Amino acid sequence: MNELIFYSYPSCTSCRKTKHWLKAHNIDFSEKHLFRETPSYTELQKILQLTTDGMDEILATRSQTYKDLNLNIDDLPLSDVIKLIIEEPKLLRRPIITDGKKLVVGYNPQSLTKLAKKKEIHKSVS
Repeated sequence: MNELIFYSYPSCTSCRKTKHWLKAHNIDFSEKHLFRETPSYTELQKILQLTTDGMDEILATRSQTYKDLNLNIDDLPLSDVIKLIIEEPKLLRRPIITDGKKLVVGYNPQSLTKLAKKKEIHKSVS
């Protein structure tokens, strides 16, 4: 996967900032509405493989949805957590941007710049 996938939610401020940043820097991306086009089980596994902090990096632990679960995610098998995210995508931090090799979670201009440079290098090599 060399295409940049941008999982977002339109009313999310960080998502709007990230989308604006990507457009301002002429970065091509494919946008997916996080709640209508929730990442599949396989996509979530791939996303998790790209994290440095595992589940903690992609879970919105301060969200009301997470708090309402009233359970310790660390006690669940990974497969159950992934299924839970698919059922309740509001558990994911937003936005999630990936090219299949790198991952950026949340609005992070510094990480987006690194990802953009990597994409430019890849374009010039191909």
